[in-house]
Amino acid sequence: MIRKKGAIFDMDGTLLDSMWVWRQIDVDFLGRRGFEVPSDYLEMITPMGYCRAAEYTIERFGLNEKPEDLIQEWHGMAAEAYAKKVELKSHAKEYLLKLKKTGTRIAAATSSAYELIAPCLERNGVLECFDAFVTTMEVPHGKDFPDVYLEAAKRLKLSPEECLVYEDIYKGICAAKSAGFKVVAMREEASIDDQEKIRQASDYYIKDFVELLK
Repeated sequence: MIRKKGAIFDMDGTLLDSMWVWRQIDVDFLGRRGFEVPSDYLEMITPMGYCRAAEYTIERFGLNEKPEDLIQEWHGMAAEAYAKKVELKSHAKEYLLKLKKTGTRIAAATSSAYELIAPCLERNGVLECFDAFVTTMEVPHGKDFPDVYLEAAKRLKLSPEECLVYEDIYKGICAAKSAGFKVVAMREEASIDDQEKIRQASDYYIKDFVELLK
């Protein structure tokens, strides 16, 4: 594994074993409104961030609701799970602590709100490993564009070439690569149909952070 001054981590599906939370939220949220979850729905909204995902959901299902109301409902449904149940991916804590010990600057680049992920990271003993947090709500575009990764590098005071991005979704990997980042892809069951594309697009591909501790 090459060494870089900065490490930029996606949260859901990469560092956090949390995709099950969003699958259940989709089922419950749409179920209340009389819809089943379309097979492509999670794939479509995952790169978007809250605001775009809410707008997309309203348009796709013809909902007479405001985006801010959907966001508030999703946030409320997720908060308890993140605070009490969501765990880190296998060996993620050891890897983060190793990076921190070697002086690597670490940032989060996530579609989830800071208020969700911070209690989870604190409970799992890694919150203080992070030097910066950026969410897609703070930048113009979601993860199908490199904005969130570029902003994370900026807050670390590093160039894209000085950072590794850790990501599990194909669109995010491609976006980061387009901006000059090297990318470590994490295998995630929620993205299993894209695994061959993900392997081809990324610079490194892992199934467990233990592979980076050797």
